[in-house]
Amino acid sequence: MAATLVRSLAKKRVPLQVGRMCYSSSVPTTKLFIDGKFVESKSSEWLDIHNPATNEVTGRVPKATQEEMLAAVDSCSRAFHSWSETSILTRQQVFLRYQQLIKDNIKELAKLITLEQGKTLADAEGDVFRGLQVVEHTCSITSLMMGETLPSITKDMDTYTFRLPLGVCAGIAPFNFPAMIPLWMFPMGMVCGNTYLMKPSERVPGCAMMLAKLLQDAGAPDGTLNVIHGQHDAVNFICDHPAIKAISFVGSNQAGEYIYERGSKNGKRVQSNMGAKNHGVVMPDANKENTLNQLVGAAFGAAGQRCMALSTAILVGEARNWLPDLVERAKHLRVNAGDQPGADVGPLISPQARDRVNQLIQSGVEEGATLLLDGRNIKVKGYENGNFVGPTIISSVTTDMQCYREEIFGPVLVVLEADTLDEAIKIINKNPYGNGTAIFTTNGAVARKYTHEVDVGQIGVNVPIPVPLPMFSFTGSRASFRGDTNFYGKQGIQFYTQIKTITSQWKAEDATLKSPAVTMPTMGR
Repeated sequence: MAATLVRSLAKKRVPLQVGRMCYSSSVPTTKLFIDGKFVESKSSEWLDIHNPATNEVTGRVPKATQEEMLAAVDSCSRAFHSWSETSILTRQQVFLRYQQLIKDNIKELAKLITLEQGKTLADAEGDVFRGLQVVEHTCSITSLMMGETLPSITKDMDTYTFRLPLGVCAGIAPFNFPAMIPLWMFPMGMVCGNTYLMKPSERVPGCAMMLAKLLQDAGAPDGTLNVIHGQHDAVNFICDHPAIKAISFVGSNQAGEYIYERGSKNGKRVQSNMGAKNHGVVMPDANKENTLNQLVGAAFGAAGQRCMALSTAILVGEARNWLPDLVERAKHLRVNAGDQPGADVGPLISPQARDRVNQLIQSGVEEGATLLLDGRNIKVKGYENGNFVGPTIISSVTTDMQCYREEIFGPVLVVLEADTLDEAIKIINKNPYGNGTAIFTTNGAVARKYTHEVDVGQIGVNVPIPVPLPMFSFTGSRASFRGDTNFYGKQGIQFYTQIKTITSQWKAEDATLKSPAVTMPTMGR
């Protein structure tokens, strides 16, 4: 039956301009999605959306008004009762259809991502695919949401638990993964029976709007997903509105700490995935060819705009001699607009992001580091106004330098050296972040020592970007995360549900008591 339902929508395609309205033939405006309708905002405040490869304005997005945001959350609240009471099998069917529609439209979604975010088309498809995997995992909800039972805890008495939805939940997404991170959020929340208020990044709203349309086409009832746009006022609204019970956030430390504190003070559950400084430790016994290729891909892919980018290398012992070969590989990466054939590295999201990356590179030079490969001031033919920074490698870096202390979020690899594995572990554990790390080695004992002693939430052994698949959870730690339960997997289900525990007694004999029991029930004596 499920396969039949999936096939019935398999050929459906959604136009690229879904959720947009043209004021002129050249600059479309992004709509809100409220109560199942794409609604033109009445806001007087609008933000330009730029193509990072050209800095041309490709559209405009509104800062939703207070009335529009209230309408969106009210729609979620009205829809919650019926959606939470909808059969879990019916909710499962919606997401079975949804994952098929995403597959069918993956290239269109990727084009939107490349237009607004700048990453290469191949990387944009990967962005969608990793989000799709979470949607596919939500289709296991009939197993994931099971409660627990313990029969006969005493004579004729059983205890069992239900997992129940919280109510209205909200997600605040960043610019760097326009598909994957929203798909970490609302599918997990909704399949558990919650309704959802989504605020995508105002810089890259197009993909989220298309995802909303696809979910509607998959059969999600009106009001179960609402989408608003904006900046600070929208964030504060989500943190403050009493109907919203839980907030998922991915983004910078400054914003994440603020949202965690403000949302928590208002009694909401908050999961806040934030910044990172991910280290790759290279042991001298590592497979050299594989390791160098892995380092280059993980440091410079997506122009370094990943919270799991491998932005710091620690070369241990003789591995320091590999630096010239590392530079040569990085030189061969092709910097170009994301939609151009053969592009390896696209532009950064904005001129401000480019200038900040350039400043951090310069700070390393001024503090005594060695600039082995300088990607500043690169010019891409035909895209001279783009926000490009080429692959950059800075060596002789120490832990007190600004380029090490701060998350650069650009195509920059900073290189430190260590004499021993213990020294490398000490460097990493002193760093406040705990999102991800990797070790490259052919020695199992070394790998085991590293995985047990390094204080980081996600560790790769010869895997440079160890983002877990959705049957596990994303488990960044320390300064990279605030909250009690992480994204997707079992922890995602726990975040979006609450436990109800029932203790029930049905006596085998006549249930009528001859006299009242006034002593404390002991359940087990």
